[in-house]
Amino acid sequence: MFVHAETRLPVRRMRAVWKAAHTPMAGVPRWARIAAYAIPFTVLPSGLWRLGLLFVDHVGADSGRLPGWLPLEVYVVILSVVSELLAFTAVGLVAAWGEVVPRWIPVLGGRRIPVAAAAVPAALGALALTALWTVLSVVTQVAGTTIQGDPIPANFPSEVGGWTALWFYVCYAPLVLWGPLLGLVTVAYWRRRRHMA
Repeated sequence: MFVHAETRLPVRRMRAVWKAAHTPMAGVPRWARIAAYAIPFTVLPSGLWRLGLLFVDHVGADSGRLPGWLPLEVYVVILSVVSELLAFTAVGLVAAWGEVVPRWIPVLGGRRIPVAAAAVPAALGALALTALWTVLSVVTQVAGTTIQGDPIPANFPSEVGGWTALWFYVCYAPLVLWGPLLGLVTVAYWRRRRHMA
């Protein structure tokens, strides 16, 4: 298949811009870089599992406590996409765009990001995610209740057993790492940026 050089040029430019924006900053420890890049992959399996639900017949499925105006399918897509985007922000703790506002952003472009402006939300997120996925998920599974305190339905994937339950746990178990990894990357970011200031 023949591709014109004109069409390859924008792709090359986009790759160069992407690489420049996401290349780790000087002084980032190797372990912090690996942890930051791993975080989106801890979230990806659960998102793919949820998106897979869109292809399953869920007539009569309980949409839980979703508002009536929000279809279950829309909620699943939004939750999966937003979760992955939030997980990807961890890369900013090791990359240039976590230290300097990109130039293309009006008014703020090119300005240094204050250390606390990135570290405080990341630390709070790490605490919340650790509480949600590490503590709360274990407690709810042991207690046999949902986060709201209702009994886990018998048709819930973790309760069905067999391959369904195994696949559910394989996809959701990595989420337990999201909070602790984010916490470690946040500490590395804080220490590195404070020494630079």
